[in-house]
Amino acid sequence: MAVLACMTVPPPSHAASPPGSENPSGGITTLAFHTGVFGSRPAGLRPAFAPTVPATRMGELRAVNDGGALRSRAGQYRPAVPEYRQRRVVPGYRQVQDSRASWRVSMAATAEEMTTEGVLVGTRRVVLITGASSGLGLSATKALCEKGYFIIAAVRDPAKMDAVAKTAGIEKNSFVAMKLELSSLQSVKDFVTNLHQFFPDLHINDLICNAAVYLPKDPEPSWTEEGYEMSLGVNHLGHFLLVQLLMEDLKRAGDARCIIVGSVTGNSNTIAGSFVKPVAELGNLDGLRAGGGRLSTMVATEKEAFDGAKAYKDAKALNMITTLELHRRFHDSTNITFSSLYPGCIADTNLFREKRQWFRSLWPKFMKLIGSYVSEKEAGERLAQVIDDPRCSKSGVYWSWNGNAKQIAVNKEKTGAGGAGGEIFENEFSGMITDKDKGRLAYEYSMEAVKDFL
Repeated sequence: MAVLACMTVPPPSHAASPPGSENPSGGITTLAFHTGVFGSRPAGLRPAFAPTVPATRMGELRAVNDGGALRSRAGQYRPAVPEYRQRRVVPGYRQVQDSRASWRVSMAATAEEMTTEGVLVGTRRVVLITGASSGLGLSATKALCEKGYFIIAAVRDPAKMDAVAKTAGIEKNSFVAMKLELSSLQSVKDFVTNLHQFFPDLHINDLICNAAVYLPKDPEPSWTEEGYEMSLGVNHLGHFLLVQLLMEDLKRAGDARCIIVGSVTGNSNTIAGSFVKPVAELGNLDGLRAGGGRLSTMVATEKEAFDGAKAYKDAKALNMITTLELHRRFHDSTNITFSSLYPGCIADTNLFREKRQWFRSLWPKFMKLIGSYVSEKEAGERLAQVIDDPRCSKSGVYWSWNGNAKQIAVNKEKTGAGGAGGEIFENEFSGMITDKDKGRLAYEYSMEAVKDFL
């Protein structure tokens, strides 16, 4: 799905703004399609870019003329100032209450008008999700769309997102895919610049930091564009910068939720986080303090030998530490809810694609045996619940389901091990995660890492 610009259509004079509407103008936001910058162009639309690239530079760019788009070092397409087409939709609507999506809009326009000329956002709440094209992110996207939310899918490959969304049955007027490379802090900055420049009237209500890499088999570290170990850069630093750049957007929403997906593997008070080696251990965060430039392969210290599995666990621990530190620093002044969750062990997710085939075959069966298995569908619904459920408005919480994953479920019902089923509850972080000194250092060192991109 390709969109570029948005407009706000005022509501009819006889209609009051729907209660809970997040559009400050009280209007209905319509996104107008544009040619292949964010994704594929819908049939029937002509390219609308000017034939040349303006001289204006946004950040450090290579002047590549590609249908009127600029491409950054990280490969992100950045549109030139376009001549775009907008369709004014007659905003006759009825109000429909829908959980936390509160009041979504049912328009008088036909479905054909909305999907061939533009995407009607209406007063739907807008959720930005990283890693929305596969696994947990895709399942959560589908679940949220079904609840009436509009999704900005921040993904590496917008065309792939369009394709998998169609296969998953996600309506194409329910989301827009935009390119984001979390392995490049410049790409994160460019992504937010694009978001603000081309969607000035689209208000971000909630943010889900979900994307992750897991590289347990790599004998040597991979590096981000700025020279950070890949798990640290993608799973933590890229998201850390994204939150900082979108903080004002979330603050303006009034009741935003910022969700950073956690994991039992980063919590030492669980079986997976304590008995399954290696164990997450951040030390004094000297490796993070060392900075980029390929100076350190691990977070704890520059002297620690690289271990791909531990690098992932350390990064997930940083995700949860960051959640609590953001809560301490910003919740009271912004009313943003900062929380994390463990959605359960999605044993057949693509996150394990780097594992050997025998592991990928046996792991789901073993997780089902001990009561820890959760399907991608149910995990996505759990993540959507943390955005949608009124009970999840509490900040600084680590949400879980069906037990605290501190034991194996040997009972017939398979309860208590964090697997399928069960009710949502406030779980406990481990001592390392709640350590305030470690939280302060993690925040300060991370800010130092991203300061040139703020």
